[in-house]
Amino acid sequence: MKVVFHEDFCSVYTSDPAAAAGRMEAIVSVIERQAQWIDAKPAPEKEIAAVHTARHIENVRRQGLYDIAALAAGGALQAAETGRKEPCFALIRPPGHHASADSSWGFCYFNNMAVALCSLKNRNMIRKAFVLDFDLHFGDGNVNILEKKEWVRIYNPPERRREDYLRETERELSATDADIIGISAGFDHHADDWGGLLETEDYYSMGTMVRRAADKNKGGCFAILEGGYNHDVLGQNVSALLEGLSS
Repeated sequence: MKVVFHEDFCSVYTSDPAAAAGRMEAIVSVIERQAQWIDAKPAPEKEIAAVHTARHIENVRRQGLYDIAALAAGGALQAAETGRKEPCFALIRPPGHHASADSSWGFCYFNNMAVALCSLKNRNMIRKAFVLDFDLHFGDGNVNILEKKEWVRIYNPPERRREDYLRETERELSATDADIIGISAGFDHHADDWGGLLETEDYYSMGTMVRRAADKNKGGCFAILEGGYNHDVLGQNVSALLEGLSS
C-alpha cells in the first residue's frame, strides 16, 4: 500500500506529544514491509489559504512551524489524490483535525483533511466526500471548516461501548454515496492508549468497512494520521488499518 512520508516528520518540532521523539519510527518499523513509500511535498500556500485565514497562516509562520505544517498538509493532499485510484495512507505530522479556519489547538496547525478535500473539490476531482474521524477527541477543526459544505459528511463516532462504536460506524459508512472517503486516523482510542476503548483488530475492521463502502460507490479512500501516543502499540494499530484498507 502506498504511504506518504518524509524524514522531516521524525523531527521534534515542538514539545507536544504529537511531536515526541520516536513516534514516527514506532510506525515505520512495523509497516515498512507493507509500504510503498512516497516522499511528501509541501502543500502550495494557495491550497492552505483556501481553508485558513491569512492571519492564521501568519501565526503559524511566526511560531516557526509553517514548513513542517505545510509538509503535513501536502502529504495529506498527495494521499487524497492517490486515494482516488487506490487506498493510501499519509504518515504525517503535525496532525490537523483540531485546526479551524482561524485558530488551532490540540497539537494541530493546518487542517490536513480540509486542505486535501477542498483541493480535490476545487479542481473538480471529487463530487462528494465522507470523513470518518475515529480519533479519541472530537475533530472540531474538521467540523469548523467542512461541515458547512453541502458536499461533505463528517462522522465522529460518539458511542462509548465498543460494540456500538463499530456497529454505528459501519451503518454510517454503508449509507454514504460519497466518491471519496477520508479517515482522520487517530489511534488514541485504543485500549492501551488514552481512550481505552478499541482493540487493534477494530482498526482492521474499520479499514475493511471503509474499503467496502468506497468500492460500493466506485470511489476511493485514504487515511491521514492524527492522534495515537502509546508507541508500544501505535505501529500495530496503523498496520491493522492499512491491512483493512488493502483487503
